[in-house]
Amino acid sequence: MLTKEQLTKLKNELKAGKEQIISRFKANGHFGIDVTFPFNSTGDLSSYDNHPGDEGTELYEREKDLALYEHEREHLHDIEHALSLIEKGTYGRCEVCGKEIPYERLSVLPTATTCSEHSSTVSVSKDRPIEEEVLTPPYGRFEQDERNENVAYDAEDAYQDVERYGDSDTPQDMEFPPQSYSQTYMEYEERLGNVEDYENFVATDITGKEITVYPTIEHEQYEELLDEEGIMTSFGDLPPAEKEPYTEDD
Repeated sequence: MLTKEQLTKLKNELKAGKEQIISRFKANGHFGIDVTFPFNSTGDLSSYDNHPGDEGTELYEREKDLALYEHEREHLHDIEHALSLIEKGTYGRCEVCGKEIPYERLSVLPTATTCSEHSSTVSVSKDRPIEEEVLTPPYGRFEQDERNENVAYDAEDAYQDVERYGDSDTPQDMEFPPQSYSQTYMEYEERLGNVEDYENFVATDITGKEITVYPTIEHEQYEELLDEEGIMTSFGDLPPAEKEPYTEDD
């Protein structure tokens, strides 16, 4: 249990921290942010005549001010909450389990209202941009999808589908410039709907047996390539096609 001297010392530290934050807000005008509407624009009526570099600098400084302001505001809220607990006489006890919080913990973090075991159970306000909701479900991030081989359509596939419609890259921006814009997106040569060439003309029954080859021009070209290299497919030599290869006239 906290002694009277310990409680007085912690209370004075909390009050000093509160005064420091309030004075800092007054000195810098709440980090240049209008507290009545903190997420308003920077003041320019239009950014049409501004250089993109200047716009980027302005955006960075704006984001930094907002982050500092939110951090200080949350810290001030924690201080005021701890001071209210002192007034109620419940300061120094965990708000989750009711056990006493060691003085060693409070001396380092006077705003602590839970023991170390329950510090992670306290809900934290996370006012994040709504756009970030698309970064987790339904696909997850690239690294997570790579570890999960059962994902048929992952975040990388979704990005590739969107990137096919164009991005800011041009052939001249690439280390090895391609011949056309259709080759500027990630893994443009990747096949859609199949992985191996023979999947376009080879089929099996429901048990994965009874391989059947449907003659196509691709089948004929693939057979010639195998013969030139002297190799076979992963499941052995292809059986003969049931019909003659289709031609363009067909």
